[in-house]
Amino acid sequence: MRYHNTYARLDPRLYHQQQPTPLTHPKMGHFNTSVAKQIGWTEEEDLMTHWVDILGGHYVPEQFEPLAMAYAGHQFGQWAGQLGDGRGLLMAQVLDANDQLQDLHLKGSGLTPYSRMGDGRAVLRSTIREYLCGHALNQLDIPSSDALGFVVSETPVRRERMEPGATLMRVADSHIRLGHIEWIASFAPDLLSEFTDYMIDTYYPTCRESDTPVLAFLTAVVTRTARMIADWQLIGFAHGVMNTDNLSITGSTLDFGPFGFMERFNPAWINNHSDYTGRYAYQNQPAIGHWNLNTWLPHFMRLEGVTREALAECLAPYEATFMQYYQQGLCRKLGLPHQSDSLALAFEWLTLLEDNLLDYTNGFRALLGLVAPDEYPYEQQLLLTLKSELQSTALADFDAWAKRYLATIHALPPEQVINSLKNNNPVYVLRNSMAQRAITAAEQGQFEEVARLYELLATPYTVQDIATELDSTPPAPDAPQMPISCSS
Repeated sequence: MRYHNTYARLDPRLYHQQQPTPLTHPKMGHFNTSVAKQIGWTEEEDLMTHWVDILGGHYVPEQFEPLAMAYAGHQFGQWAGQLGDGRGLLMAQVLDANDQLQDLHLKGSGLTPYSRMGDGRAVLRSTIREYLCGHALNQLDIPSSDALGFVVSETPVRRERMEPGATLMRVADSHIRLGHIEWIASFAPDLLSEFTDYMIDTYYPTCRESDTPVLAFLTAVVTRTARMIADWQLIGFAHGVMNTDNLSITGSTLDFGPFGFMERFNPAWINNHSDYTGRYAYQNQPAIGHWNLNTWLPHFMRLEGVTREALAECLAPYEATFMQYYQQGLCRKLGLPHQSDSLALAFEWLTLLEDNLLDYTNGFRALLGLVAPDEYPYEQQLLLTLKSELQSTALADFDAWAKRYLATIHALPPEQVINSLKNNNPVYVLRNSMAQRAITAAEQGQFEEVARLYELLATPYTVQDIATELDSTPPAPDAPQMPISCSS
């Protein structure tokens, strides 16, 4: 691998260097050969031979320089003070096959000075959920961390019950969060200029071409964040805990906890059982992204030439970027051009899904069964199932909408419409019930279901023989969608 451990060269106040605490008898859970090849891991015999021991904390390669990052954050809208890597270590940074910097971060690696009241560990269920979700989002072309693999162990970890401890080697383009700047502003303000230069030079080097590189950098973070959240909304993904310490400066999805993919469409869905006020409900994610950035940006006023007015201009593109990207994506999900008539049809479709609690993923994919039923029998069956759930009045509303929709696409090239529907509406997402079945089997020492879901989610836009009926079956309309615990 091409090591590029630049973070370890920064001011030592920003981190604490330490070794991982080994797990007891780590065993293989799953290994991501695609990520391994991308980062050059497969080229190193030593790494391939000892990957379980590396992830289990028993062996640290010579080129690794493990450290726990210090950062702060606002959690559920309240200042939480100093936080940091309480159960994870940045093990190394490498350049991948595309010359893109990637962080190798071992999650569940033991106590650090930032653990607070925690135990420094991760349990198997949360590890499997993060492993599969990072993989799923990447295959859906949504910027996200991924993972090299995970191991399970005999180390007992107590959460709501005693559970097996596990570790995950997360791979992400950055682990720098909005909360890093919040920490610097509160505890080491003299580092702000140096650290800002590091972020620009490392992650946004083209901003150096601007007459005002700091402002160009801040604007780029704003627009990337807006696009990421638009991606979430389009695919029906709810992060569940959008604290400032859980948002990356690169606009990549980071820190999977109580996440979920929308099943029956309810924009007010709360997937985090600790989110008592619904702050991080699916429909609130765009506004929370804006709130987090608005909280983050004023810290840069300490820098020369950065004024409140200039920061307002940096934040200003957020709403327009989000709306444009979301609306364009919504039109593509219907195979339509981005124009007002298309948006009217799209929002009517969302209303039909919401009013009748129809499945979000299946609902959009079923449009192929409406447009080309003979060519897409699977999607035709989805359409029939969807219609069978509609009462007479709702069925009339659907038929009226379908008539307008078919009349609209009639003027478009059929292949263009079909390709747009196929490429923007997945057949499979990681439903909570799917992840839970894999977790239940894994806790019995059986990882075949993890492997099957990994393969299934690798090509989410294609109907696959390895799929089961349960992979596409939503909960009953009157059943609550499974809330997920923050504890992991």
